Amino acid sequence: MDNDVDIYNRRRKQSFPDEEESCFNDEKPISDSIHKRKTRTVPGFHTDDRIRRKISSSTEAPFIGTETKSGSDQLLWWDECNGPDYPEVEFKKAFRMSKSTFELICSELNAFIPDEKDVTVKQRVAVCIFRLAVGEPFRLVSKRFGLSIPRCRESVIEVCSAIRTVLMPKYLRWPDANSLRKTKQEFETISWIPNVVGSMHTTHIPAAPPPTPSAAAYFNRKQTEKNGKTSYTITVQGVVDHNGIFTDVCIGWPGSMNDDQVLQKSALHERANGGCLNGVWVVGSKGYPLMDWVLVPYNRRGLTWAQHVFNEKISEIQRVVGACCVLHNICEKRGDGIECECGSEFVVDDEDDELPGEVDLRSVSSMDARDAIAHNLLHHACY
Repeated sequence: MDNDVDIYNRRRKQSFPDEEESCFNDEKPISDSIHKRKTRTVPGFHTDDRIRRKISSSTEAPFIGTETKSGSDQLLWWDECNGPDYPEVEFKKAFRMSKSTFELICSELNAFIPDEKDVTVKQRVAVCIFRLAVGEPFRLVSKRFGLSIPRCRESVIEVCSAIRTVLMPKYLRWPDANSLRKTKQEFETISWIPNVVGSMHTTHIPAAPPPTPSAAAYFNRKQTEKNGKTSYTITVQGVVDHNGIFTDVCIGWPGSMNDDQVLQKSALHERANGGCLNGVWVVGSKGYPLMDWVLVPYNRRGLTWAQHVFNEKISEIQRVVGACCVLHNICEKRGDGIECECGSEFVVDDEDDELPGEVDLRSVSSMDARDAIAHNLLHHACY
């Protein structure tokens, strides 16, 4: 009978057959895909390369070289970090997480990452987390950890696959009945809209075009027109709860697909078709259709006062997605356990949504339900 490691390796090969082709370019930090993109939820998130380099240079972890007794060699930066006396604050600056969180991840993945000669699982996990957190080129990462560039690349791919296969089902999953009940209460407190279980948004991550005939599917026309250069992207659809915690993700569909098409391909849509979302709402932007379980704003043209109030409340829920993106990046830059004050100046930017007339309507009953919610919100706002 197969053991856990054999099952994991077989699942990984089935789930990620092309992972060796991942776009881990030596001179293009992975974090660029996060730090450079402008999402519709967080306008102005995109930063100029010169600004990004200035920010990176002020926040990146410093090299540490301690001469040994011979005076000819230097202690590796990683050896310093891995030492028991290494300061917690410096560890957080380097890995964007506490030592205890890092040790937890290592212990969870230890049985699922193959051993390598002269390279511990802990070191391979550290290479991956440091690369994702700081975004340094592999040529610099290799010097910090005393490994070759190919070995660093392999470590990132292997550990990312293990995190996705082993940890994602445990730490990123749809809430149970009790959690959904709490989520509905909290969202209603935020917006006065009942039965909301999540806020949904789809964004695009820049990617190198695959060297196959399918490359055209990843061509992003809107980004190409906006940036003035050819852009290829993959999509990421995410649902978050009232705390900004991801409860569902759909990753990797080609960038030529719109929000509605990505939604139809997702496990969330399958869950709804199976009757698991009856009587609840997932709030989305106008790029999604109005459905029995998807609640979207009215078209902004020619609104009644009740419809205007409804859109304002929808916007309040959508800010949760924006706050999640911002808080995630703050944690990535500042480390966990950092107290930060975040304002509420998050504006939903739907300028990229192609919206001729009203949003797509899939259910007359959902239109009536939305009108009833809008009426109740207006009545509530008057008292």
